[in-house]
Amino acid sequence: MPEINDLRNKMDDVTLKMIHLLRDRTNIAKEIGEVKKNMGKGITDEVREENLREKVIALCKDIVLDETIATKFLNFLLNESVKVQSNNKPSHLSIFLKAKTLEEQGKKIIHMEVGELDFPPPNIVRNALEEVFDKGFLRYGQAKGIPMFREAIANYMSKKFNVDLTKDNIIVSPGARFSIYTAISTLLDPGDEMIVIEPAWPAYKDCAFNAGIKVRVINTTLEDKWEPSLEQIKKTINSNTKMIVLNYPNNPTGKILNEKLQDDIMQLAQKNNLYVLSDEIYSEYAKTKWKSILKYNYEKSIVTQSFSKSHAMTGFRVGYGVANVKIIEKMAKLQALCLTNVSEPIQYIAMKALEADTSNNTNTVQNRLDVLVQKARELGLDFIVPDGAMYIFARINQEGFDGVQFANSTLEKGLAVAPGEGFGDYKNFIRLSACQNEKSLIEGMNILGNIMRDNQ
Repeated sequence: MPEINDLRNKMDDVTLKMIHLLRDRTNIAKEIGEVKKNMGKGITDEVREENLREKVIALCKDIVLDETIATKFLNFLLNESVKVQSNNKPSHLSIFLKAKTLEEQGKKIIHMEVGELDFPPPNIVRNALEEVFDKGFLRYGQAKGIPMFREAIANYMSKKFNVDLTKDNIIVSPGARFSIYTAISTLLDPGDEMIVIEPAWPAYKDCAFNAGIKVRVINTTLEDKWEPSLEQIKKTINSNTKMIVLNYPNNPTGKILNEKLQDDIMQLAQKNNLYVLSDEIYSEYAKTKWKSILKYNYEKSIVTQSFSKSHAMTGFRVGYGVANVKIIEKMAKLQALCLTNVSEPIQYIAMKALEADTSNNTNTVQNRLDVLVQKARELGLDFIVPDGAMYIFARINQEGFDGVQFANSTLEKGLAVAPGEGFGDYKNFIRLSACQNEKSLIEGMNILGNIMRDNQ
């Protein structure tokens, strides 16, 4: 019978060989990344990944190895390849930062790259800023948020969606982004898989990569009106799939799913015991019929919301998550570890903001979006009229068009737009935001038209 040290030495040797192989694989991934970049190809290739996954599963049967362990290890390797190839990947935020730098140098920039409304928060927010010292909301608090604020959110959401929520279903976070981060990081384990329907806000992927989660992408197309295929989602689900992310109204397309398709996706999620993470930050700006995931009363759903869009409070950094009590407890443990609690003065101000009538915000954005749609049509942009949100996701049908190069070049002309590549494999798209006043939007679209004509 071999000594335990002999077995340990054998295991060490195998481990060191694996590290050497990992180095070789990483170097090859870097080479592939350069080739893809030169060819103008996206980073993720779902077809190749699926073929490799099938080979791994077949090998597991031949060598009698647990398929789940092997595919989780594969997911780690695939994620590492994506990370290596994603270095310095451009996004709307990188353009935003460049635009801000140019503004500091005195250049005028029309911001159509970010979803930041140009009008102020409701007046009640100004009054609350003055009240907060007298009210005494200046201390450490619960990680989940001030109880009375969470109660106010629960009542607000219960009334709005005709559901039954309590403060224990609510966690207050520094923006909806952090609720998304804590949900992904606490509910999924490294090697698990999460489905994202693209084009999509890049933070879903980024949060998953940070937690060691493998993202499986469902690509939608302009030709299909950004409608995901239920069959494609079915085929993507396997034993490692633990979550699907929904974002409707969608950023960047403005798409809202028809109710039947959304119902089918929710049934599929429940059948496969998946978490459903629904980012509903743009729900106040739905122009067509829209249904919250809360209406399904599914115990494994997590809804995120924010005051950034609905109340024009981007700089206040306050949002919230709505979920089953057990899910909220898990999210709260990580939040307590990271930041203790959201600033009490900010929570009080946001609680007062719940009392404001934001219908004028909704009308203003919808009117601006109508102006943007009209100007986009005049320029001959290829897009689907959005069902909601505050963006147009447009394809530029010019030979060799590169959204990143284009977005950088428009900055020189005083216009900031978001490259489509930041939202998935959409190199020949740009996202245009309707967050400026109508005069600025028209001026920005005129600049865009001049640049496009010059590039023909």
